[in-house]
Formats: sequence, structure tokens, C-alpha cells
Amino acid sequence: MDAGDPAHAQTAEPSRTGTDTAPALHGSFTLDREFSVPREQVFRGFADLELRRRWFRLPGRSATAEHELDFRPGGGESARNVFVSGGAEERLAFRSRFLDVVPDTRIVYSCGSEVNGVVRWVSLVTVELSDAPAGSRLTWTEQYTWLVYTGDGAQDVAHLRVGTRLLLNGLTAVVDPGAVLLPAAV
Repeated sequence: MDAGDPAHAQTAEPSRTGTDTAPALHGSFTLDREFSVPREQVFRGFADLELRRRWFRLPGRSATAEHELDFRPGGGESARNVFVSGGAEERLAFRSRFLDVVPDTRIVYSCGSEVNGVVRWVSLVTVELSDAPAGSRLTWTEQYTWLVYTGDGAQDVAHLRVGTRLLLNGLTAVVDPGAVLLPAAV
């Protein structure tokens, strides 16, 4: 059984108030990525704010984007932006707290994503870096809990997985520019 199978969740429409009483939707996924550069270089892509801004950003105009990073255990990250969809503004926010940072080896953080002040999902993310024959390997494991989701949550889960693949493509383009990017499709 796939822990991320939305068929195990009850149907719920998104709540604008954040008081949705539908059960939380739990799951997890793991993505692997190979790099032709050493893991120290991949780690810098997470730790250096200028590099991170090049691959991690919320949708919306650059002029409205805000991004702060305190990359250490107990520190965190905050990103905010305004996205216009169908003529309506959506205020997006991402917040994280770093729980474990082992240089060039492991990053563990908790995070949450908000739309218009409503927490949509929270996750525990573990990023592990190891040596590989051609350079390094990144393993991204995300354990998520959707609090407010659409329908049975299948589209929300797919959006999270594809969004993470796109983030990893962005990271790859920044730290390993000659690499071939993988399709975002699940």
C-alpha cells in the first residue's frame, strides 16, 4: 500500500477558514537525484542564501518575493510571495525549522505551506547526501500531512511531488549546470 494513496482519505473541499474537520491526509515519498559534482557543492545549494534563492522560490512576481534563511539547527527559512491566479490574489507563505544539519551529509527540517493564511500542509523532510561513482547522490524523503485539501487530495499530493521534482531540477541547474534535468511528471 502506498502511504500517499489519497484513496484512503475522505473527500473534503478546501476550507478558507482553516477549521476544516476532514481527517488529515498522511503520506510520504522519496526522490533520488544524481549529481556530477561533490556533495559539498550540493550542500552549498541549500546553505547559501544567494544560491538557494536561485532554485527555491514561491510562484509570483519577483518584486513581491521575500526570502530569509538561518541555516543551522534551530534556525529556519521563511519565504513569502503574492501569486495572481484567475485575477484573484493568493498570499503564499513557506516556513521551516531546521532540526538537524550535518554539513555535506544530512538536513532534516519541518515545514509548512500556507495559502491566504491557512496552513494547507506540513512536512518533515530529510535530505541525505552521499558519494556516488560520478559525484554525489541526493535522497529526499518527505513525510507530509495535508490539513486542507481538495476533493480526495490526489491532486494536492501530485502537486507536492511534482513541485518537489521541479525544485530538485532547479537545484540541479544551480549546482550542476551541465546535468540533464529530469521530467517533472510523477
